[in-house]
Amino acid sequence: MTIGETISDYSLQAFHEEAVKQINLSDYRGKWLVLIFYPGDFTFVCPTELYEASELYPEFQKLNAEILSVSTDSVFVHKAWHDTSPLIKKITYPMVADPTGRLCRDFGAYLEDEGVALRGSFLIDPDGVLKTMEIHDNSIGRSMHELLRKLQAATYVRDHQGEVCPASWAPGEKTLAPGLELVGKL
Repeated sequence: MTIGETISDYSLQAFHEEAVKQINLSDYRGKWLVLIFYPGDFTFVCPTELYEASELYPEFQKLNAEILSVSTDSVFVHKAWHDTSPLIKKITYPMVADPTGRLCRDFGAYLEDEGVALRGSFLIDPDGVLKTMEIHDNSIGRSMHELLRKLQAATYVRDHQGEVCPASWAPGEKTLAPGLELVGKL
């Protein structure tokens, strides 16, 4: 996948709302889609990231976004982790299973030698177009606050054609209009 490309549809299993469900990425057209790839359940850094995402989930939803976490674990391992981990038990967004690694590979976030995903974060707009991507080494945790900020910026730019967001932009700050001065509030 590359920035500006329309993502393909995938049919996947997810553990969500205490049940195993079949989902399609196309089910989320019309919404922002946030994919959070991580290496595996029952690990050390992953629960800190997924829990932080769960804490911010209402803020993502206010921006018409859905979060899907994705690993190469099965839905049954997701369920077992959800049932036993106090942090993971608080997750209310779908936990997607990609045991073949197909989705992870297609997004460039798969370690062939290990059979696990890298820490990848992807924002897909309501039309299914990839807008941001970030992939980390598995030893480096991500900031879900920064991922939310990126979604806020992407949403702003989509809603305000002709404006762009400068470095470290946050809602309410000035934006740029190419060829013009800063616009918006001080």
